[in-house]
Amino acid sequence: MAADLKQIEQKAEAKMQSSVEFLDETLVRIRAGKANPHILDGIKLEYYGTITPLSGVAAINTPDARTIIIQPWEKQMIKEVEKAILNSDVGITPDNNGEVIRLTIPPLTEERRKQLVKQAKQEAEDAKVSIRNARRDAIDSIKKSVKDGVAEDVAKDAENNMQKVHDKYIKKIDEVFAAKEKEILTV
Repeated sequence: MAADLKQIEQKAEAKMQSSVEFLDETLVRIRAGKANPHILDGIKLEYYGTITPLSGVAAINTPDARTIIIQPWEKQMIKEVEKAILNSDVGITPDNNGEVIRLTIPPLTEERRKQLVKQAKQEAEDAKVSIRNARRDAIDSIKKSVKDGVAEDVAKDAENNMQKVHDKYIKKIDEVFAAKEKEILTV
């Protein structure tokens, strides 16, 4: 019986951990005014009949804080890469010199920074909701286990543990958001 409660706890914690990881991945794609190759992570293009991530067909470098350089491994791919960037939601016009594609990251306006903080805050809120849902599902399962014969005090302890795990992950989300907010607002 106690093993079942442990399993419920572990399953909920795994869901919470994946929420934090998903938030991390999502926030990395939010442009904070500095050149970050991760803003290109969502871009995919056709490469020999297969949909391939941009990083799978080109070298991506950041020589300075405002520039991303994309160098396709095959010269004939340069137009395809450029088209994929233009069609993406990156919002930066590529500069193609025939050898490499340059993305110049424009400095963010105060208004745009506020929008990005708002977007990051919404992503953090979504992650918190998913953590709360994992806690609720776990507590529901714990309450069902009481009906199946688990002692009430054992179930109460399990519920308290779930709350502690929940609080730990909510705190992690707040920390991840605070770091991203600082990154976006730093001029």
